Amino acid sequence: MHLTINDGVYDVVVPGHERLSTTLRETLGLTGTKVACGRGECGACTVLLDGTPAYACMTLTAACRDRVITTIEGAGAARAGHALRDAFIAHDAVQCGFCTPGQIVAATALLTRNAHPTENDVVRAMSGNLCRCGTYPKIIRAVLAAAQQASDPGSV
Repeated sequence: MHLTINDGVYDVVVPGHERLSTTLRETLGLTGTKVACGRGECGACTVLLDGTPAYACMTLTAACRDRVITTIEGAGAARAGHALRDAFIAHDAVQCGFCTPGQIVAATALLTRNAHPTENDVVRAMSGNLCRCGTYPKIIRAVLAAAQQASDPGSV
């Protein structure tokens, strides 16, 4: 089957029961997508399917045919990804870093559909991504700062 991932096309042969997280990490070597809970509760494995956040640990690879998949590798390469990365660093929103790829992918989806989110918009958009280190206030500030940077490139 053909998968469109981060603007590239990959040919893969996978069993019908294989999860997208396994295909990304083990077959394609895209290890930025993390797997923590493996049951769709933490958001560490968040990817975008046609621009919408989805848990790769709960998505069958076979269900991704004819869909556009964006992982942290692709989201990080986009302008919003750079702004988010810089803001996460500037606002100390990265502690252990394990949740960060999923957080940035979820925030990328938010900023793509809403360039000027409110704090409530950010909280709502990020609610499916857990941070075991508890850096939620810093994550929220980082996402808001990235939105501001996108509209005013001189700020972070």
